Amino acid sequence: MEAALRNRLMYGPIMLAALAGLLYVDHAAQVWTISEAMPRGIGGIGLLVICMILLPPATIELASLFTAVKVRPYRLISGIGSNILALHAFSTQFPAFKPYSTSVLAFIIVSVMLFAALRRAWSRQTAEAIHNMAGTVLATLYLGGLVWFLIALRVKNLSLPLDETSRFVGHTMVVLTVLLTVKATDIGAFFGGRAMGRHKLIPWLSPGKTWEGLFWGVVTAGVVGAICASAMEYFSWQKGLIFGMVIGAIGQAGDLLESMMKRDAEVKDSGRSIPGFGGVLDVIDSPLLAAPFAYILFSLFA
Repeated sequence: MEAALRNRLMYGPIMLAALAGLLYVDHAAQVWTISEAMPRGIGGIGLLVICMILLPPATIELASLFTAVKVRPYRLISGIGSNILALHAFSTQFPAFKPYSTSVLAFIIVSVMLFAALRRAWSRQTAEAIHNMAGTVLATLYLGGLVWFLIALRVKNLSLPLDETSRFVGHTMVVLTVLLTVKATDIGAFFGGRAMGRHKLIPWLSPGKTWEGLFWGVVTAGVVGAICASAMEYFSWQKGLIFGMVIGAIGQAGDLLESMMKRDAEVKDSGRSIPGFGGVLDVIDSPLLAAPFAYILFSLFA
């Protein structure tokens, strides 16, 4: 058995177990926090913890990719900005925060740019100031901005009264469905590509990916989406099939997007922190890009 596959089979279940544990905490915490002010409880605590654990190493890995092409984002500013965006999404469930949420979101993004400019001015240098500012903002939006959608999906409409059932309300299983769908695509594409792959998808970007692998990955995601939608009663299995296939395809696009950045930086993996998988960024790239599309589809279908 190949070393990479062996490591995946060994460390993959460990990561899944840790994820399942934190998602259980996420669900339990919502039950524990039910009150008159929040009759549905406070959602997303476990997911917020997961994101705040993963964002710092992901920021370091992304900054390393940027640095390889002479774009040097300020890691501390970007990391703090990404975590604040995650906190902002979490806070959108509270009625008192909603009137200010749009203004605060805009302020956070502008502040990241301004702090990056001030950081460059503090060093009394103007060379590559634009590169540093642009890299800092891009790193923040790529990580924190996409995480925002995942957490916002989890807490969507939690402030609605309990008798309001006509609109979609986020919960832990919604996030789990997105993650299962994306990872099902990877599994289907991996084994489908190994067994039947003949035609390269984009040989200059990702030589290991094939059209056959993409096909089986998207089909697998569609089946998982249909099963989850029917079991959890989000929407019909037909919509679940469409949801799974769309999210699966977007997840693969997220993987290709990171491959493009790694090619530019001339590295194979974003890091070496997870044996068999590479870095944190290699694990979360697909779910991150899928998050905003999942948010839109759940808003339309449910």
